[in-house]
Amino acid sequence: MRPDLEIIQQWIEPNSRVLDLGCGDGSLLHFLNETKNVSSIGLEIDQDNIEQCIDNGVNVIEENMDKGLDNYQSDSFDTVLLAQTLQALSNPHLLVEEMLRVGKKGIVTFPNFGNWKSRLYLATRGRMPVSKFMPHQWYDTPNIHFCTVKDFDALCKEMNVRVLTRTVVDSQHQGSWGVKAWPNLLGEIAIYHITRG
Repeated sequence: MRPDLEIIQQWIEPNSRVLDLGCGDGSLLHFLNETKNVSSIGLEIDQDNIEQCIDNGVNVIEENMDKGLDNYQSDSFDTVLLAQTLQALSNPHLLVEEMLRVGKKGIVTFPNFGNWKSRLYLATRGRMPVSKFMPHQWYDTPNIHFCTVKDFDALCKEMNVRVLTRTVVDSQHQGSWGVKAWPNLLGEIAIYHITRG
């Protein structure tokens, strides 16, 4: 399981209802089903990932999240997950709003494009950063909205979203006193546990 998923699984209550938006191969939901007895559904658009979910015994629906979550009733889930998908959405703010309509709590993770490595790369090379963590060129990246920790903090304030916990880590998913002191500058991955204000 990806290290960021290891962090967020700690915020999922046993026997709860979980919706995973952009669930990938379903490894997190499979783990939660096995260890926490959750009732879960994953939404995914990639056909290979959908097949992996089915192989993993995960309930998955093929759905484009940019079209919203209209087919889900309010408060249908205890937790709605959006892991490493926010930056690839056409209207991320609308999906965050929908997450907190259909779920009591949400968990959002995204790459922090404001970290010092990205800034230095751009300042010294004059080009959009390419790294092991962000391996795509500007023209073929799935990331269409470059978000920083400060940007997401501001969005939460504007939308009256309450941040229950914010964890910011480096590319190895490790925290440090430096990352805690300067999350927007030193953090590479942001992990938020949110609810309605």
